[in-house]
Amino acid sequence: MASALTDKLSRLVKEMRGQARITEANVQDMLREVRMALLEADVALPVVRDFIARVKDKALGAEVISSLQPGQVLVSIVSKELAATMGEGVSDINLAAQPPAVILMAGLQGAGKTTTTAKLAKHLIEKRKKKVLTVSGDVYRPAAIEQLKTVTAQAGAEWFPSTADQKPVDIARAAIDYAKRHFFDVLLVDTAGRLAIDEALMAEIKQLHAVLNPVETLFVVDAMQGQDAVNTAKAFKDALPLTGIILTKLDGDSRGGAALSVRQITGAPIKFAGTSEKLDGLEVFDAERHAGRILGMGDIVALVEQVTAGVDVAAAQKLAAKLKSGSGFDLEDFLSQLQQMKNMGGLANLMDKLPAEMTAKMSAKTGQVDMDKAEKDIKRKEGIIQSMTPLERRKPDLIKATRKKRIAMGSGVHVQEVNRLLNEFEQMQGMMKKMKGSGMMKMMKRMGGKTGGKMGGMPGMPKF
Repeated sequence: MASALTDKLSRLVKEMRGQARITEANVQDMLREVRMALLEADVALPVVRDFIARVKDKALGAEVISSLQPGQVLVSIVSKELAATMGEGVSDINLAAQPPAVILMAGLQGAGKTTTTAKLAKHLIEKRKKKVLTVSGDVYRPAAIEQLKTVTAQAGAEWFPSTADQKPVDIARAAIDYAKRHFFDVLLVDTAGRLAIDEALMAEIKQLHAVLNPVETLFVVDAMQGQDAVNTAKAFKDALPLTGIILTKLDGDSRGGAALSVRQITGAPIKFAGTSEKLDGLEVFDAERHAGRILGMGDIVALVEQVTAGVDVAAAQKLAAKLKSGSGFDLEDFLSQLQQMKNMGGLANLMDKLPAEMTAKMSAKTGQVDMDKAEKDIKRKEGIIQSMTPLERRKPDLIKATRKKRIAMGSGVHVQEVNRLLNEFEQMQGMMKKMKGSGMMKMMKRMGGKTGGKMGGMPGMPKF
């Protein structure tokens, strides 16, 4: 949806450049493009009709400020209505209950419910400083219970054991009792996924809801479902008093229609969005910022937050002080830079948050960047450096032919790749020498390395 709508609106803005005012004719042109983009994105037809009617009403009544063009005004109206359709702003998760606050996770099988449960646990631990317990009520898939146990441990939460021969209601009662006795703040209950709308399983989840009396009932839906998400949403809305939605796989090859459809069908706000397969790949959903991404405006706020969270402030300050003192930039520092790139969520995730216009200019200048290849390149460089001895990392000049051969064998690459990394390291080293004593270095030390010049200055980043 993002690329289709962005392309259509960008083309329309260019076509309208010479026009001085908004007319019914150019509004109709825009609405035709928007309608096609939304339908191609699998947005439900009733949602499309309502959206188009609201945009038309606002557009025909809009005045064009002298500094703006009609196309820009129309894009602004579409952006605001997209945000309104998805819920406007941020809807925080509700934990206002006598501990433990129970959160029930519901949704179809394959939507990513179990992984999302662990992601939410990690979010509540790190962002809300809560003590979290998880439990699986999926007695139909023993593998799901084991999966939750594994991902819960990775998230840093505690897992309550359950078995396939138990009844979900009995599991729920035991988990609540355990959570109360051990002073947990939050209990996350992962339920059985439904391959299709099943009356027996829907009756079971209603009963589970009655026993748990959750403060939040979250509907987990795959953003790639499109029109199917509407039918699923209706069924769950009829069965349960949904309080929120979590969109998963928003980073995948998704047409994105679910983001617009599900909110309107259920009336429940979208609270979180899954942005990667990693356990930290869960973002609080901001409708205005997501509308900006859809329209190709990027999400610079999310980009800054992601970079800031991934940057090791102490390490950045240490590097700045080291360079200022005259000590050289070595391969240990280079490795640290590579690892920080990974902590920021990877190249594809960072690039996704840049405005479409900026990424288009980058592609025009350097050619289309293969993000998967760039990610693998970072991992390969990391492996090469980790195959070196501590002395070699501190004194790269020692690395001659014999050592290069040993390093290549240890990291599973050709010697040419070791040479390529050393050449790139020398370029980075030269850049750091030029930065020494400059305003950039002072800024790095003061801000903890939260800015480092152009993105191309990071190792492994495409050079723009």
